Amino acid sequence: MKQAICTGVSFLTLLCMADAATAKTCEDALSNAQAVPGLVINEAVATPSTEGIPVAHCLIRGSTPERKGVDGKTYSIRFEIRLPNQWNGSMVHQFNGGNDGVVVPALGRLMGGDKKQNALTRGFAVISSNAGHDGEAYPEKGIAGGAAFGLDPEARLDYGYKAVATLQPLARAFIEKYYGKAVVHAYGVGGSNGGRHALMAASRMPDAFDGLLVGYPGFNLPKAAIQHAWDVQAWQSVNADLAKAFSRQDMELLAGAILSTCDTLDGVEDGLVSDADSCEAKFDPRTLQCKQEGTSGCLSEKQVAAVIKSHQGPVNSKGEALYSRWTWDPGMASMNWRTWKLESPVEAWGKRPIISVMGAASLAQIFTTPPVPVGGTPDDLVEFLAKFDFDKDAPKIFATSGKFKESAAEFMIPPSSDNPKLEAFRDAGNKMIVFHGEADPVFSVVDTINWYRKLNVNNANTASDFVRLYRIPGMPHGAGGPSFDDFDFFSPLVAWVEKGEAPQAVSAGISSENKEAGKLVGTKTIYCPYPQIAKASGIADAKDDARYRCE
Repeated sequence: MKQAICTGVSFLTLLCMADAATAKTCEDALSNAQAVPGLVINEAVATPSTEGIPVAHCLIRGSTPERKGVDGKTYSIRFEIRLPNQWNGSMVHQFNGGNDGVVVPALGRLMGGDKKQNALTRGFAVISSNAGHDGEAYPEKGIAGGAAFGLDPEARLDYGYKAVATLQPLARAFIEKYYGKAVVHAYGVGGSNGGRHALMAASRMPDAFDGLLVGYPGFNLPKAAIQHAWDVQAWQSVNADLAKAFSRQDMELLAGAILSTCDTLDGVEDGLVSDADSCEAKFDPRTLQCKQEGTSGCLSEKQVAAVIKSHQGPVNSKGEALYSRWTWDPGMASMNWRTWKLESPVEAWGKRPIISVMGAASLAQIFTTPPVPVGGTPDDLVEFLAKFDFDKDAPKIFATSGKFKESAAEFMIPPSSDNPKLEAFRDAGNKMIVFHGEADPVFSVVDTINWYRKLNVNNANTASDFVRLYRIPGMPHGAGGPSFDDFDFFSPLVAWVEKGEAPQAVSAGISSENKEAGKLVGTKTIYCPYPQIAKASGIADAKDDARYRCE
C-alpha cells in the first residue's frame, strides 16, 4: 500500500492513495487545519503499518507561527503528531533530549533497552517537537551551531520550558478534534534533557500531565554543564589529550576494582553494585595507585587525583559546591561513559568527548548570560572549558543581562528544585516515576537522589504516594552498559495513573542490543523503589529475579 501524502490546506484537487477510512481521517485533519488557533498544519500522511512501525496511523506535521529572533534567524515550534487508527484514548508528549532543534519521530520511545517498545504501538497519540528552534540554523558556527539559538532570548525560554507549555494544550485540542473525543489521560515521557522537560512540566504546569516518566533527568543542567569544565581540567592535568588521560584498560581496571569491592554488598554476586551508598563508604580509588610510576596494572598518582576530583564534583575557591558529587559504579568503563567524558568516535569532533563539544557550546551560548562567543572547532570548544573560571564564570548561569531577562537557572531549572514540594502536581492526583543510572556520566544520580530526599521531607515522608524513584546499577546515560537494560517503567506508571496500583519492584532483563552485559550473572534482576535496594532473597537455588527481594 502506498502512503498518502497530503500537503497544503486545501483538498479540492488532491487525491490520497491509501486505505479509504484512514485517508479520509487525514484529509479531515488537514482540511480542518484552522480548527486549533496557534497551529499551522502543513502535512498529513496516512501511514500504513510497517515492520519498523507496526501500527497504521496518521502523521501530522506542522508548526506554530514563525517569528524573527533578535539574532535575525526565523523561529517556530515545529512538531509532528502521530495518531493511531486504533486509539486507546490517551496521549503522550515525547520530550526530547540534547539541545533539541530537530523533530525526532513521534513514536514515544519508552527508554528501555528494547528500542521497539514505544507508546505509539500501544495505541497512544504521540507528539514530538524541536523545542522552538532549528538546530541547523547556524552552519557558519561549525560544531557550536547547534547551541547558537542561545543568542536569542525567546529561543532560550522555549528550550527551557515555553515550548512544552505552548504546545501541550494545542496538541491536546488537535487530538481531541481529530478523534472527536476528549483525551482520557495525558502522559509525558523523556530522558536526559527530556527528563528535565518532564520535571519542569510538573513544576510549571502541574495539571497538564496525569503521569510523567522521567529518565536520568538533567534538571540542574546548567550546573551539570559546569562539571564539563571541571572534568576537562581534571583530565588535562593527566594528559592534554583527553582520550589519553585514561585508556580503556585504565577504566576497566577502575571498574573491576569497584566491582570486586562492592558487588556482594547486597548479598548477591551478579556483576552489579546495587548498594551504591555502602560502596561509596567502602571503595577507595587510592588503592589502585602505582607504588612506582610507570608500573602497569595500576593508576598513576595524577590519574587517581583526577578521578577523585571528578567524582567529588566542581567547587569554587571557597570550597562551595557548584553541582554534585557522583557514585562509584562499574558502568564507568562503558563506551557510553567514555564517549561522554573522554573520547568519542566522531571524526568531525576530532574524537573529542561530548562534554567538550556539545557541552561546551551549550555552557557558553545557552547557560552563560550574556552568551559567550565561541569558535566552532573542537580545539576552540576544549579551550573554552580549559579556561573556564569557577569563581568568575560559574555565577553567570544565574545572571541576567539586557534582553536576557531570565537567567539560565530560571528558564532551565524547575522552580524550587533545591527545595521541591510539587504540591500542585500532588494535589491534582498526578503520578511520576523517575529512574536514573548509577553510572550516568552526564547527570549525577546523587543529585537526583538528593532532590527526591528533599521532596520526601517536604511531603511529610509521603513523596512515594505520587513519585517513585528507581536507581539502575551499571546503567550510564540511557539504557545499556553493564546493566540489565531491558526494563519497562511506563506500564507501571499507566497502572498507577489509571488503576491506582502503586509501582513496586520492576523486573529487568538484558536487551539483544546490549553488548556490554557479558559480565552480568543471570538473565534478570529487579529494580526497587528508593530507598529500597535489591538484596539477596534468601531462597535456596533461586535464579534470575527470584534471587532478589526489595529491602
